[in-house]
Amino acid sequence: MNIAVIPARGGSKRIPRKNIKPFYGKPMIAWSIAAAQASQVFDRIIVSTDDQEIADTAQALGADVPFLRPPELSDDFTGTIDVIAHATQWALDEKLSPSAVCCIYATAPFIQYTDIQEALTSLQQNRCSYVFTATEFAAPVYRSFQQNTAGGVEMLYPEHFNTRSQDLPEVFHDAGQFYWGTPQAWLSHQPFFSGHSRLHLIPRWRVQDIDNEADWVRAEAMAAALLSRQS
Repeated sequence: MNIAVIPARGGSKRIPRKNIKPFYGKPMIAWSIAAAQASQVFDRIIVSTDDQEIADTAQALGADVPFLRPPELSDDFTGTIDVIAHATQWALDEKLSPSAVCCIYATAPFIQYTDIQEALTSLQQNRCSYVFTATEFAAPVYRSFQQNTAGGVEMLYPEHFNTRSQDLPEVFHDAGQFYWGTPQAWLSHQPFFSGHSRLHLIPRWRVQDIDNEADWVRAEAMAAALLSRQS
């Protein structure tokens, strides 16, 4: 049995109600639920929320909300692994016996169901703890710099000042869309960024964090090109 868990806390502060705020004609969370449904790899699609309005919206979209998340897992400091571990333990308590659990973020409108399918195959074939979406940085991080306290410039990796870009190591970052994991990995709180994980690479043009209003505006500008084919 495969289970999707979509965390959707009600207390978003930087973008109020962002999980159900309309985005390109649908509540934001609708895009994640639809991708999970289209993948056809899940026996249950569960939304983990502390908010009744989000629960009602999720259920109207065809997702399950079998519990409301407890307050101690609904504050600003609760991590993703804690939330998915809670849902995984609930599934075990209900005798559902999941073989894989996928955390899908509620604010990932550019997620594609084929990525969910392919990453599940990778999890199964590689026998790893996690498989999650990632993409390469737009610029070489080894050539990055910062301002010092005097207002001057300091390289973070001065040893690479004269290194050609094509000779620098390839570096990736989390794409913030989904994480497949084994129940054991979630319950034991294994970290994502370790030798027990594998990457599912996606192109940069399908990646956009939505953490503040500027992110939202940029995502809306991207939506017409990326979502018109999925509507």
